[in-house]
Amino acid sequence: MKKKKIYFIDTVHSVLNEKLKDAGYSCIDLTNEKKENIQKKIIDAHGLVIRSRITLNSEFLKPILNLKFIARSGSGLENIDIEYCERNQIKVYNSPEGNKDAVAEHCLGLIISLMNKFKPAQNEIMSGSWEREKNRGQEIQAQCVAIIGYGHNGSAFAKRLRALGARVLVYDKYKTGFSCLGIEESSLDEIFLKATVVSFHVPLTEETTYMADYQFFNRFSKPVFVLNISRGKVLKTEDLIKAIDQGLVLGAGLDVLEEESKSFDIDQKNKTVRQLSLRPNIILTPHVAGWTKESYYKLSFVLAQKVLNKKNP
Repeated sequence: MKKKKIYFIDTVHSVLNEKLKDAGYSCIDLTNEKKENIQKKIIDAHGLVIRSRITLNSEFLKPILNLKFIARSGSGLENIDIEYCERNQIKVYNSPEGNKDAVAEHCLGLIISLMNKFKPAQNEIMSGSWEREKNRGQEIQAQCVAIIGYGHNGSAFAKRLRALGARVLVYDKYKTGFSCLGIEESSLDEIFLKATVVSFHVPLTEETTYMADYQFFNRFSKPVFVLNISRGKVLKTEDLIKAIDQGLVLGAGLDVLEEESKSFDIDQKNKTVRQLSLRPNIILTPHVAGWTKESYYKLSFVLAQKVLNKKNP
C-alpha cells in the first residue's frame, strides 16, 4: 500500500518526523525549497507541517485535493484559511500547550526586568555611573496584573503570578467561569481601574488588531507597564510611544512588533524598531518568548500526539 505523504514546509523538532514515520507516513522535507516552488510539489499531500513561512490561503490549498490535515507548530493560525479548511474537512492542529511554559517564564522575565530597571541600570554602569536610588525597583507581589486573553499562555502566566503573590485580573471575551484562588475573572472596566500591569495573550484577529491603541492606554486610572507576547499588530506602536511620552505607560516589554512580516522577520534598519530600542523603559526580544530548547521539542511532540491519537484523517 502506498504511503500517505506529509510535507514538512518549516523546520520543526525531529520527534514529529520520527513519530509520523513510525506510524507509517512518508515524510518529505521541503524546508530548503524555494517558496515559489512549494505549491506544485505538494499536490499529493495528505498532511502539511508548517510554522509561519508561508500563507495557506484557499488559492494555495485548492489544488491539494486529498489534503486531510495541517499541523502548525506553535499557536497562531492567522496564516491558515480556517474557513476553507472547515468547509473541506481539513483538520487543523496547533500546539499552544507546547510553549505555554516558555511564554509564561519570558513574561515574568520581562516584567521583573522592567520593574527593577535592569536595562537602564546596566547602561548606566557601562557608562561609568553607579545610581542606586534612581534604580529602586518594585515587587511583583505589590502589583495588580491584568491578563487579556486566558488561553494556554495567559493561564500559564497567571498561575506563576499567583504563586508570586500578585493580584491577577483576567479578561477574556469568550470565556467565563474560570476564576479561582488568586485569579479573578474581570471586566475591562475593572482592569482599567485597578491594573498596574497589562499583558496581552490574544490571537490576531480583526477584533484584536490594534486593540492596544492610545485610547486603550488612556483609559487606565494609573500608569501601567505593558507586555505584548501575542502578535505585533495587537499593539499600535506609535500610540504606545505617545502613551509612554505622556506618562500613561511606565514601560513596555515587547516580544512581538507591529512591523514584523508574516514570517515574523523584521528589518533591523526599521526606524521604529530603533526608536523603541533606544528607550530605557522598553525591552525588546525577537519573537522568542515561546522558543526555548525545551519548547522546541514539546511543540512537535504535542502535534504528533494530536495527529496520531485521533483516527487517521
